[in-house]
Amino acid sequence: QRGLPRQSLSCPRALARHSSFKSVYLSKDNLRMKTVLATRAVAIPDGVEVTLGCRKIKVKGPLGEIERDFKHISMDLRIVQGDVVEKGDPELKYVKVDLWFATRKQLACVRTVCSHIENMFIGVKQGFLYKLRFVYSHFPINVTMSGNNVEIRNFLGEKRVRKVALLPGVKYERSSDVKDEIQLSGIDIANVSLTAAKIQQMTNVRHKDLRKFLDGIYVAEKGAVPVVE
Repeated sequence: QRGLPRQSLSCPRALARHSSFKSVYLSKDNLRMKTVLATRAVAIPDGVEVTLGCRKIKVKGPLGEIERDFKHISMDLRIVQGDVVEKGDPELKYVKVDLWFATRKQLACVRTVCSHIENMFIGVKQGFLYKLRFVYSHFPINVTMSGNNVEIRNFLGEKRVRKVALLPGVKYERSSDVKDEIQLSGIDIANVSLTAAKIQQMTNVRHKDLRKFLDGIYVAEKGAVPVVE
């Protein structure tokens, strides 16, 4: 360390008194325990093409194509054969995630990234479906589609028209067999779930007793589209 006498290197008190040593070697990052290598792998299903480059992943399947950027996380993403992965199938390919010298909070990113990749695989093969039901005691909630906006009318008898824009790739459908139900579907779970959340939050009851006024539009069912055999 520049500015630190050689005879002081063996003296802990001298090291602790030196300001430059405190700032460099006694920082929280250096005192925190780190995991040398955290690794996890996700199998690539049949009929799905994966392209990786600079922590950008592009997944292409029968229903469409999704692209996601993980540049905000310092980790290695690569495609490997199954014989490289522990307990992997040699006939399959895997997306392997490696994170070096990670703290406890950074370790949580490994499973998070793998979950995002798994959802991308499910999305391009099956798609995601969210079902929302209308709940009202007196004033019927009227929901219509106008252009790219979902319009909500007569909520608690109000004249105000609430509008929610559909995010890219999200499809709106009114259920034919169930009364007062709408369906949102798409291949990107982030856009589908965010649109459903915006519709639900648009009908939040304010300045009233929430135990009595239960009117609103709520997510009743969600998940991947069932595979028809």
